[in-house]
Amino acid sequence: MTTYDPPLSFDARPSRRRRRGRRILPLVVALGLSGALLPVSAPLLEEAAGDEPAAAAMSGTPGVGSHGPIGIRPIAESGAAPSASVALLHDELLGVLGTGAGRTGEWGVLAVSAVDGDVLFARNAEAALAPASNQKLFTSAAALHELGPEFRFPTYLLARGRVDAGVLQGDLILYGTGDPSMASRLLDSAEAPFREFARALREQGVHTITGDVVGDGSFFSGPTRHPSWNAHSLNEWYAAPISGLSWNENVVTLQIRAAGPGARPEVRTHPSGAVLPLDNQGLTVSGAARRPLLIVRDDPDEPIGIQGEIRPGQGDVWRRLTVSDPPTFAASVLLRVLQEEGITVRGRPVGVSDPTRSALSQASVLAPALRDQPLWTVAVHQSPALPDLLAVVNQRSHNLYADALLFTLGRVTRGTASFEAGAGALTDYLTEVVGMDADGLNIEDGSGLSRFNRARPLGFVQVLAHMDADSHGAIFWGSLPEAGDRQGLRRMYRSEAAGNLRAKTGTINRVSALSGRVTSRAGEPVYFSIMANNVPSTGAAKRVEDRIGIQLASFSRPLGPGSLPGATTPGAHGSTTPGAPTVHADGSDQDRP
Repeated sequence: MTTYDPPLSFDARPSRRRRRGRRILPLVVALGLSGALLPVSAPLLEEAAGDEPAAAAMSGTPGVGSHGPIGIRPIAESGAAPSASVALLHDELLGVLGTGAGRTGEWGVLAVSAVDGDVLFARNAEAALAPASNQKLFTSAAALHELGPEFRFPTYLLARGRVDAGVLQGDLILYGTGDPSMASRLLDSAEAPFREFARALREQGVHTITGDVVGDGSFFSGPTRHPSWNAHSLNEWYAAPISGLSWNENVVTLQIRAAGPGARPEVRTHPSGAVLPLDNQGLTVSGAARRPLLIVRDDPDEPIGIQGEIRPGQGDVWRRLTVSDPPTFAASVLLRVLQEEGITVRGRPVGVSDPTRSALSQASVLAPALRDQPLWTVAVHQSPALPDLLAVVNQRSHNLYADALLFTLGRVTRGTASFEAGAGALTDYLTEVVGMDADGLNIEDGSGLSRFNRARPLGFVQVLAHMDADSHGAIFWGSLPEAGDRQGLRRMYRSEAAGNLRAKTGTINRVSALSGRVTSRAGEPVYFSIMANNVPSTGAAKRVEDRIGIQLASFSRPLGPGSLPGATTPGAHGSTTPGAPTVHADGSDQDRP
């Protein structure tokens, strides 16, 4: 945590790695200091040096496709008939898909050798299917390309007004740029940044604030939840709203306990001090409760309702919910922390989501030394770097983190942070950089929670192959969970896939998917994508995915000398991932319906 002294200038020229003809749209808070721009995050403008490796020439494959760093081609193009081992693998996988859950729904499967692009197995490889959280593979790859591994989200504490004898004559503004990680998952505590902000205020002699504490989330625009998300899931943590200012992953826990007979039950929030719209119609009764106490909310933008009865001595009722107004939620807890740290606040918590209401719309963000100006920067909190965020995206399958990155892609490349702009940016990356065919591709969000997303198994294999040749490939693969690991992909224990297969899971209603890479028994890396739609049981579908993954790990065929990829390939399988991020287990499943 440091006070921020804005640079006098910066280089906003397009990076050499960016596609020709594209212009970087810099993320800026405002104009200030003789017209100099204050960048929100330098890595958004100055990406890691070095060019992306050019894609190798591809060979056409009717019915399969021909894009990506390797040519995806049938075995027959090698000049020899498929080996007995490949034919056996084909029959074994057909058998897996011909029994049990493999016979239900619609399946698309593709397995391709990473050595020479041989298609080892294909079934409906070009079918456009809902990918669920496999979508996060696309978002992760694009974020590494557009933002770079050094990218961090900054969150600003700003003051509006002059300081006289330790009294800030105006508002305190908490301005976010989309950081989803101000929570205990990656930090010592969710409140740690707020306590750092309080210390920064005290160090600058501020002990009283006459105005409000304003949470400003206007850096992101558009709907905070995608219209196609399941309406029955919007209270759950995995459907938290996307905001320019997020805190505690935009969820709160309510604790309802009995009060005196005839009184409304007591409502406590965890974290404490959170301001929430509540409609408490519950009742504490002395006798047996005739109606159980319930916490209800049909629409996430409506007040949280408390209904029913509770008697003294009865156990408390607990419920974790998404918050409807993330900026006000964050501001209310910041106000409480400031008071605990000895700073008096005379105003109230206020949330801003509309850019036209933001104090930064036509203001200047100035260095603390220039306090005679109306708006100045007190301190800046920087999020963990992108590799740590991607570990949460892919190992915990966290939708808020994925969609915050999607919005940021939209802001960087199109000047607007929204689902629509982010979807356009992601589509551009997949078609222009990876070389994916736009047919069969439809991007609605970055998390995969929308049931209207569409992609092909072929497309996922193309992205996986592309990332193996990418300079950031080691970070990408290091973010994926590993089979047989209780802290990662908690499946395929005590099999040849355990400690070997790395893949992203995917689950929404009647959809299951698994895409990644596995090394065969002979040491041959294999890319695979397994997608199942309209299945009656996602649990049964995952058992089919596991059987396919284990069969690929057990596969073996003779390979010529020097045919395995070298260890110097930037993202090659088996390469060490320096500083691979670790995400602590939180007891949650990989995906949620």
